Formats: sequence, C-alpha cells, structure tokens
Amino acid sequence: MAVTGERTDVTMQLATFGSPSVREGSHPSRAVSVLFADGVDEWRRGWSAHGGTPEREAVVSASDTTRGATATAPGTQVFPDRQLAYTVLGRPADPTDVVAVVADYLDGAKGTAPIVFVDDLAPMVSDIGVSAATDLVDGLSLAVREAGGSIVVGYSVTPSTATAVGRAIDLVDEVGGVETDAIAAIERLRRRDPTTFGYTRRYWEDARDGIDACDRNYPQSKQIHAALETTDTTPRTLGATLSGLVELGVLGTWGKTVGSTRYDLTAYDPVRLASVGVAFAVVTDRVGYRRGSST
Repeated sequence: MAVTGERTDVTMQLATFGSPSVREGSHPSRAVSVLFADGVDEWRRGWSAHGGTPEREAVVSASDTTRGATATAPGTQVFPDRQLAYTVLGRPADPTDVVAVVADYLDGAKGTAPIVFVDDLAPMVSDIGVSAATDLVDGLSLAVREAGGSIVVGYSVTPSTATAVGRAIDLVDEVGGVETDAIAAIERLRRRDPTTFGYTRRYWEDARDGIDACDRNYPQSKQIHAALETTDTTPRTLGATLSGLVELGVLGTWGKTVGSTRYDLTAYDPVRLASVGVAFAVVTDRVGYRRGSST
C-alpha cells in the first residue's frame, strides 16, 4: 500500500449508494470534520445516531450546501458554549487551504487522539480531480500525525467517480463499505480458475480504460485492446481479464457468436467494476479490511 510509516492511520469508507458511513463505530472526544457533501447543520444533526456530538468539534465546510443558522458566509466562527468552531471555505476548495485550516485546529489538540472525518471525497474528485484529493489526504495525514490521531475518509462510488477508486485506495491503510458479494465472487473465481483470477486482478484497470475508450457496443477483446493508448496487456491477456469481469458481474457477452467472444458494453457497470477493484485489493492484502462496515 502507498501509506508510509511517517503517516497516520487512514481509513476509507466507501458507499455505492447513500452516504459513506464515516462515523460508524466512532465517538471521539475531539473531532475535526471536513465537509464536501453535507452542510454544517446537517452534519451536526447526524451525530445523534452516533452517541451524540463530540466534546469538541471543529468543522471545515467546503461544500455548496452550507445553509441555515450555523454557517452562512465564508470565514471562521466560534461557539464556546457549544464547543464548536467552524470555517466556511465554499466549493470548490483548494486542498492547501483545507489542510491549513485543519492544521490550525489540530495545533491545540496534540496528544488528544482526535479523529479527522472527511464526509465524502467524491465531490472534490469531481470538481478538481483525483490528484487534488491525493494531495488533500497526504496533507491531512501529516497534519494529524503529531496529535496522535487518525483519519476516516468517505467516498461515494458513482458512475462519474468510479474511475478514481483505484488511485483512491492507494491513499489508505484500510477500507470499509466493501461489497461482500464482490469479495465472495472473487474468492470463487480464484478457486475455480486461478489463471483468470490472476489476469483479472492484475489488469482490471486496463480493461476499464479500454472499455471507456472503445466506441463499439459489442467489441471483441482485440478491438478493446486497440482502443488503449498504453497497456502492458496483449489481446489475449486482456481477453482473459474481460472474461473474468463477466464472471464477476461487471459486463456481459453478446449472443452466441462463432469465434471470438463479443462483449456487451451496454451492460457495463462502472460502479460494480470499482467495487470489484476494491475487493481485489482486500482479497490480496493490498489494503486492510475494516470489517463490520460492508454493504
């Protein structure tokens, strides 16, 4: 995994429907919450399902849904009676600005084991790309390390954000919200056909890129391969990978063809492929598995 010993523990909580459950199983006394999806009021109300609000919380709002009495304009507000401080940055927010505000809040929290929550990284990925999200998580990890804390990052997997999942899981130590049926399907494939399992594990991202680049609805593997600008696959190994993805419920095949298989890209499910990619990372121990938070 990409996380080094100089960084703090980072968990990613995925969601293929609804909102990521970043607060599941957590009730910290000190929290810093970074919001890209929720408004401040909505987020604060959500603590009621998790044992109540933290003793102290700082909120950084980088969403476009901030409204109501709690936060209405850019800037920082402090409510001593509620043990709450918040800073409104608005959307889209620069990762450097977010990290700087979080670092200021954490400066007085050394030794308190705070948890930094990021409600959903997907809006940032949609706004300014996965590289910016990488910079954000790296910066937050370094900022929270001295306070002895940890980070939980949410990520909503949708057709528009699914492509970035492969890079996103490289940022973290463990992942939750993994589809258990995807894990079970991969385990079955490994037992039944180890060769196809190996190709699919290694090349699923190449297959994704080829599918995205291909302009045919029912191509053969060689036609999907030809759509790739760069790849370590051959038409044969990519074909084995596509066959594995059919077994894993990512796409289908078209009719009963004579000769080479034609793949039905009209049935392609990018969210399922993202779930399969994460499940491969879990099954092969590329990333830890946060049990009890699967879908």
